[in-house]
Amino acid sequence: MACQSIGLNVVASAVNLGDTPKMEMLLGPLTELFQRYEKHEIDKIHLVYSGFVNTMRQEPRMEVLLPIGENVIGDSAPKPPFSWEYRYEPTALAVLEYLVRRYLESVVYQALSDNMASEQAARMVAMKAATDNAGNAIKELRLVYNKSRQAAITTELSEIVAGAAAV
Repeated sequence: MACQSIGLNVVASAVNLGDTPKMEMLLGPLTELFQRYEKHEIDKIHLVYSGFVNTMRQEPRMEVLLPIGENVIGDSAPKPPFSWEYRYEPTALAVLEYLVRRYLESVVYQALSDNMASEQAARMVAMKAATDNAGNAIKELRLVYNKSRQAAITTELSEIVAGAAAV
């Protein structure tokens, strides 16, 4: 894998997801990553993928999944002058853990969708270039064929005229 070749430790991966991957295919590797993070076996989880910008442009992206940074949850939001207290069942921590896990799963699935869109766009551009190149090759070959055919006809006519002049 490319990440291993540059010295990154790949703990889990999902391969051969097909053209229409399901979230269930990602749950195994994600669960393993989250469990290792909770046990402090790993201190950061990075998500590396090809981000789709447009049909002609895809860019490599690397995001930190865990720990969730200040850009996702920060203290920059203004505090309202009043607040309500909500009751969460079973506990606020359990609800938060569930929501964070679902959020991270959706981020990974979005990255997978971006990656697939990038791959399809790159294939589409490559096929368009191949089609254009094939069209150009056909034009060039047709020109060479017509020139050689014209030369053969000219040679034949010259031989016929020379033979007729000799008679």
